[in-house]
Amino acid sequence: MPNNDAYGQSVPYPVLSDAPNIETSMSTLVNGLVPYTVMRFANANDRSARLIGTTKPVPGMVTYLIAEDRWEAYQANGTWLLLSDGPWTPLTFSSGYAAYGGSPGWRRKAGGGIELRGRWQKTSGNLIDTGDITKFASIPSSVAPAAVRYFLCASNRVTSSGVTRYTARIEVASNGDMSYTIESGGGVGTTGAPAWVSIDGIQFSPAGD
Repeated sequence: MPNNDAYGQSVPYPVLSDAPNIETSMSTLVNGLVPYTVMRFANANDRSARLIGTTKPVPGMVTYLIAEDRWEAYQANGTWLLLSDGPWTPLTFSSGYAAYGGSPGWRRKAGGGIELRGRWQKTSGNLIDTGDITKFASIPSSVAPAAVRYFLCASNRVTSSGVTRYTARIEVASNGDMSYTIESGGGVGTTGAPAWVSIDGIQFSPAGD
């Protein structure tokens, strides 16, 4: 019967006393090695379809998903842990709002969590400063937090009396809606530029993470 490798990884190899069968010998060797490589799959669905039954994932297995452009490792709790930051995906802006700079978007972080970036503006008129909670964009519900999260972010608003406002409150809801609330008195940008709000540095855990 085959022996196993000297590194304790349970990779079998044929010995001289085995019955000569090159197909059996090579398939045993290949199938023993593949789970220890970085396996490539077209996407997460392709991986789920292939890693089942006798080839189900085991803790420590590492894969690369081509469509998602990310590396993941399988954990003992039955979940995949992200090993690399995912690609940036643009925000979906509500009517009347648009990117101002920094390519507003979201991405998955290595080890878990979601990160946001960029600045946005109201495309006409001032930002809503009536105290109302106003939706400006959204992210997919699949990456949203389990409950609403609140963040204090930078802005560049100036009131009619010349008082500068540097902050805004951002909310990220469990359905992916992103809203803002700002102090009353303005929404006029500095030095003639449009008023903007930054979401750089916002990070949170999505539901189930």
